[in-house]
Amino acid sequence: MSAENTIMAVLPSFLKVHAKRIRESPLGYRLARGALWSTAGALIARGLSILSSVVIARLLSKVGFGELGIIYSTVALFQLFAGFGLGVTATKYVAEHRHSDPAKAGRIIGMAWLVTAATGTICAILLVVLAPWLAARTLAAPHLSGPLRITAIALFIAALNSAQAGALSGFEAFKTLAGANLIAGVLSFPILIVGVLWGGLEGVVWAMVVSGAGTWLIFHVAVRKEARRFHVPLRFVGCLQELPLLWRFSIPAVLCGMMVTPVNWACNAMLVNQPEGYAEMGVFNAANQWFNALLFLPNVAGGVILPILSERLASRNTHDCGKLLGLTIRATALAVTPMVVLGCLLSAVIMRVYGESFAAGWPTLIVTLITAGLLSVQTPVGHIITASGRMWLGFLMNTGWAIGFLCLSYLLVRHGSSGIASARLGAYVLHATWTFAFAYLYLRGDSNGFGRNDI
Repeated sequence: MSAENTIMAVLPSFLKVHAKRIRESPLGYRLARGALWSTAGALIARGLSILSSVVIARLLSKVGFGELGIIYSTVALFQLFAGFGLGVTATKYVAEHRHSDPAKAGRIIGMAWLVTAATGTICAILLVVLAPWLAARTLAAPHLSGPLRITAIALFIAALNSAQAGALSGFEAFKTLAGANLIAGVLSFPILIVGVLWGGLEGVVWAMVVSGAGTWLIFHVAVRKEARRFHVPLRFVGCLQELPLLWRFSIPAVLCGMMVTPVNWACNAMLVNQPEGYAEMGVFNAANQWFNALLFLPNVAGGVILPILSERLASRNTHDCGKLLGLTIRATALAVTPMVVLGCLLSAVIMRVYGESFAAGWPTLIVTLITAGLLSVQTPVGHIITASGRMWLGFLMNTGWAIGFLCLSYLLVRHGSSGIASARLGAYVLHATWTFAFAYLYLRGDSNGFGRNDI
């Protein structure tokens, strides 16, 4: 019996009616099938990630976990430039051309691999060179120089993985991607635990390298399998003719990320430079584990709807896009809201799991969960900007978010982790206003001249 038939068999009668309607709708079926497989893999991977973070936090202590958090944040900063927006670029354009022009889709994947190899190498070298200065001058922790240098290897591998994951999403290979993420998550859990037991903080960093290398191999095999299924030739010959996509899409995508990842890092740096800063960073890092876990559903939905939106907008079918967006927002809100409420009610218990010294950080977790709930509903709306190719407009919107987050963090950082968490919530409230306004105007057909690609 297939997974879909199994689910139909166990569903209550009142849900079977809706499930049948979804199966009879081509658009609804594509969304549901992709979400089913993506969610299955992401749930297990996220669960293992939270479990490993709890074990690591208890072994490293609050300060050590705070140091690991700032290392993660620093790697994310460099990874933004290493990946160069090629993941989302591959998703959009492979989705558009995998049927109509398989050769072009293959060239785009080849171009993505070459560019991420180059940018990943450059960023890894920069991290190795800058690690002592970053650790001593901006993070107030000179002893973190060594671990930061080790993460340069993980940074290079992560850049390659972003392009491969983007290609798999472009193929709508959600079952394959779910399986790959599941295998990677299952393998990374024992690797991280062995790493922290073997070498403490530095052992965790080496475990990141080993885990990333295993993920690269799994993704690489999966991409080649899907390319054969769609008769997409993977070759580097001629792929450089797709470089204009970098200006039209990848560069503004990177700039959009520049208004998020470096700003997150800057606000974290503000926090660790406060009195008891690394202890507060440990609390914030623990809360962020749940922030990331709660966002798994909108991230999964985004991976599913982005290729569909790209395909439909390419044919100027805004009606289907509006239906898809409304369905995704309602489903996401329905799934996430109970988790936010339950997490807030159990916030003190959750934080105590990380260790008794984390218990007083429950207000930070509450604010973080509310922020994740807001962002969960907002994320699908932001994919309209990506699918429509209006990345320069997205950059301007993210700039507004960044300014808000930085200003609020400067005012509230003296309150520690709860201050940074509150600043982030305020920034996302502002960001939601113009994101929803654009989507509403665009899908109504009132966006003439609004965020054209020729900015």
